[in-house]
Amino acid sequence: MVRFAVMANGTFDTTPWQSALNEAIRDPAELCRLLGLDPALALDAEQAAEGFSLLVPRPYLARIRPGDPTDPLLLQVLPRATETIATAGYRTDPLGEVDALRGPGLLRKYQGRTLMVTSGACAVHCRFCFRRHFPYRETSSGGSAFPSALQEIAADRSIREVVLSGGDPLILSDRELAELAEKLAQIPHLRRLRVHSRMPVMIPQRVTDELLSLLRGGRLSTMVVVHVNHPAEIDAAVTTAFGRLIDAGVPVLGQSVLLRGVNDRADVLDALCQRLIDLRVIPYYLHQLDAVAGAAHFEVPVAAGVALIEELRARLPGYGVPRYVRETPGGASKEPLA
Repeated sequence: MVRFAVMANGTFDTTPWQSALNEAIRDPAELCRLLGLDPALALDAEQAAEGFSLLVPRPYLARIRPGDPTDPLLLQVLPRATETIATAGYRTDPLGEVDALRGPGLLRKYQGRTLMVTSGACAVHCRFCFRRHFPYRETSSGGSAFPSALQEIAADRSIREVVLSGGDPLILSDRELAELAEKLAQIPHLRRLRVHSRMPVMIPQRVTDELLSLLRGGRLSTMVVVHVNHPAEIDAAVTTAFGRLIDAGVPVLGQSVLLRGVNDRADVLDALCQRLIDLRVIPYYLHQLDAVAGAAHFEVPVAAGVALIEELRARLPGYGVPRYVRETPGGASKEPLA
């Protein structure tokens, strides 16, 4: 559940981005009605949403083509009956993250860096999310876990970088983020802070002046990694959000998941990468789909992904070609596939 700050007069703090989050679509029937889709789609969606609810912010909704059930943005957010079909090899914890927990809200996978699960909430429920079954409540992620997580990080001098993840770390208020960033900066052996977020794409109003100040104003070198899968996700407001981050001196990297029916064509990935580099966002990773239960219908064969990367290399400058990778449980790093 999203937490809103309560003002002294007892009302909620409804900044533009928090209002957009509060007004997000949560009912499949409403989503289909707003987009002029066949009501039968809503019936399937309601069944699938019982296991993983629908959540679509209105700024993102405005970019979806009305009346088109195959729109690549819609495919990422509309629950489908195929999600309820068990598929061999697809698991609730495909990356073995429960085994990687080193304390409440703290994941340790790779040498030299650690990941903080700062919140269990997101601005959108992507149907392919690899943490759609993550036990947020059982692992006590979020603000209540911060003291013990900070203690663990301070005790391990091999950690040089902290990755803020979730859920989405930008669900936290600017005040909460500033307090967390300040406490991390007080740990002498830390050098870098990385923020992984879908918020600048889903609700671009989230890039506030206060957020820019806290990202650029601390001791730690800070970067933001945005998750964007299709060029149609980048409208004028998203363009402005990216530009504000970069103009403030915050490096921005882009990462995507290779998804069947969404971005599994060279023309689409080319357009996405071209758009990102035009906006000074460096394409960072193209992820092979994590084998999470409920997302098998999005899988693209690795051989097809390799062919796509080869085509991108022929079309794009080297700095514009993302690294095609797969994450495996217990691996020392992400596995390069092309």
